[in-house]
Amino acid sequence: MRPLFLILTLAMATVSRGAQAPVSGPALASVLRFEADRNGTMPRGWSGGPTETIALDGEIIHSGRGAVRIERGTASANGFSSLTLVLPIDFTGNRIELRGFLKTENVSDFTGLWMREDGNVPSLAFDNMQNRQVKGTNDWTQYSIVLPLHAQARQLFFGVLIAGTGKAWADDLELLVDGKPIWDAPKIVRATTVLDTDHEFDSGSRVVLSELTKVQIDNLALLGKVWGFLKYHHQGVVAGKYHWDYELFRVLPRVVEAKDRADATAVLFGWIRGLGPVPSCTACITPAVDSAHLLPDLKWISDDSLLGRDLGELMRTIHRQRSRATQFYVSMANVGNPVFQNESAYPAIRFPDAGYQLLTLYRFWNIVQYWYPNRNILDEDWDKVLADFIPRLALARDRDAYQLEALALIGKITDTHANLNVPPTVRPPAGVCQLPVVTRFVEDRAVVTGYSTGIAAATGVRVGDVIEELDGTPVSTLIERWAPYFPASNRQVQLHDMSRVLTRGACAPVRLRIRRETEALDITTARVPQASVDFNVGRTHDLRGETFRLLSEDVAYLKLSSVKAAEAPSYVNRAAGTRGLIVDIRNYPSEFVVFALGSLFVDKPTEFVQFTAGVLDNPGAFTWKSPPILQPQAPRYGGKIVILVDETSLSQAEYTAMAFRSAPNAIVVGSTTAGADGNVSPIPIPGGLSTLISGLGVFHADKRPTQRVGIVPDVEVRPTIAGVRAGRDEVLEEAIRQILGREVPADRIQQLARP
Repeated sequence: MRPLFLILTLAMATVSRGAQAPVSGPALASVLRFEADRNGTMPRGWSGGPTETIALDGEIIHSGRGAVRIERGTASANGFSSLTLVLPIDFTGNRIELRGFLKTENVSDFTGLWMREDGNVPSLAFDNMQNRQVKGTNDWTQYSIVLPLHAQARQLFFGVLIAGTGKAWADDLELLVDGKPIWDAPKIVRATTVLDTDHEFDSGSRVVLSELTKVQIDNLALLGKVWGFLKYHHQGVVAGKYHWDYELFRVLPRVVEAKDRADATAVLFGWIRGLGPVPSCTACITPAVDSAHLLPDLKWISDDSLLGRDLGELMRTIHRQRSRATQFYVSMANVGNPVFQNESAYPAIRFPDAGYQLLTLYRFWNIVQYWYPNRNILDEDWDKVLADFIPRLALARDRDAYQLEALALIGKITDTHANLNVPPTVRPPAGVCQLPVVTRFVEDRAVVTGYSTGIAAATGVRVGDVIEELDGTPVSTLIERWAPYFPASNRQVQLHDMSRVLTRGACAPVRLRIRRETEALDITTARVPQASVDFNVGRTHDLRGETFRLLSEDVAYLKLSSVKAAEAPSYVNRAAGTRGLIVDIRNYPSEFVVFALGSLFVDKPTEFVQFTAGVLDNPGAFTWKSPPILQPQAPRYGGKIVILVDETSLSQAEYTAMAFRSAPNAIVVGSTTAGADGNVSPIPIPGGLSTLISGLGVFHADKRPTQRVGIVPDVEVRPTIAGVRAGRDEVLEEAIRQILGREVPADRIQQLARP
């Protein structure tokens, strides 16, 4: 499921800055209540930034001597400010709760408590209260967020944040484990691994490359494949006896120096033999194929023209005698998606570093090769991608160039979940300012659909204007130029993501060529700092206002962007007697309601989905799993159900649409969804970065694919430019028409569809 705004930003922004707080009860309690002395302007024990936006306040407090104040203006950097405390997770329990009192003044976007659990994989669990939309001006109110304690978590990051502009105060925080203060939680001692004892390359790989020949590229491609194969098959590596990233740095210089393929394979053969003998298996693994959806792609280990006879025989022996034991570098979550629990993001590495840059390529490439359930639907030959990106990543000249190449690599798997949160000064269109207007691609053209600040009308741009050029360059040209850096499952969601930043750039005037009705106009207007832009505007396409409402006595409407699972029976009871219920999923559900609400729509046990998942003892294989079932519950809604989707319907939204569509009298109206379903699996990337993949294969009940395809509507309806100019919601209008019939006058339908 796609993370909420700021998840990855916070994940990266605080990893290397967090201060280790005192862990004793009284000292930590004082820090949490902001009663400790200040450290400059920052409350003692805390870190965060931008530092100029955070201060200890001795006047506006909830109790005691002090509170923290976070104050942001339109010129404040980064778009958000966060106060951060870091604690080791050296305790056990089931749930962690952060409580605290907040006071706000003119907050434009939102403020909240936030908490994140990290292991070797960043952001194993996260909440930042964005869905609660605490904004505006409010007196002291206590809030709480709760996370399950993740088995792989090693560090706890938490604090307070504010996005946009305004002021927020926080005071009297409490951190509880299973309802008791964190310092009373049972302590644990974790086993030491090779990652704790091998520190040879902590400060850098010591691999320096200025150019690469074709022979070197070919040999490095072979190294990447062999290194990844051994990572998931060699008994010693699978058992965690080797720091496998550092083993790469030990062999890499010798492969670079190899004069030809035979020399390179000899280096690899000697390297593997140096890991020690591979024990013979007493009961060699014979993979089951009857439940397989995908089998491993390992023909290459039988190709002695590629590997040479000695290396080829050794690789095949390792494959036959691979371990049945738990994998050190990968495990499976309860639902079946992979967890890469012993991968480091190496946040302190300085770039350029050719070794770590190649590690990014090898790690991601092999995770896709062995653990990506959609490997079979990639557009490009995956071996060719490996070879193509060796010089691109290895020779990237600085951190920015490295991040751009990593983005382009990630984009090759065409998965909307797979992205990289890089600064706005890196990903094109680069800049920290943009026009305060919302754009959306309608009829394949960039159309202004709204304003993201109250001053936007002064730009001279109107809703319904088509932006044709930016500073003399056609939008179509810009889109093709930027596309490699916007990973996405399909074109429509890629255009959506680019539309969100279309007008971003330097904090300077920008020349627009726009088309207003039939007239072409040239406008020069000013971008504003991104901190003053409300990025929530235009993020969803559902109706503003209440979660549930009656559009008429015959038509009920429910939007999932603010839905509550506990209120599912209430929604159905309130919709009783209507001819149809519109479920608007042109958004991301605020809570998981697949079963809480879906069970009220079906009249018999109903399968609606099929999953595939990886196999630990046969890396690269994916097998079918037992599907979940919707069990009918009361109260049941018996009318027509019309489900609205479009390109904003992603992941959990798509899964929800699949479930609801399985109900009798249910249809889907709108346009194809984002095409990225399945629980996500985070992948740490050197440089303190992280990406994601769709970790489960998700299919319809009849095994038709959903990845990249999305949820294809029964009735396709897309917005039109004329509809945008008229302020109409043409998708919602069609939903109403499906319920009331086509004999109802168009003006009546339009009236019901207006907010």
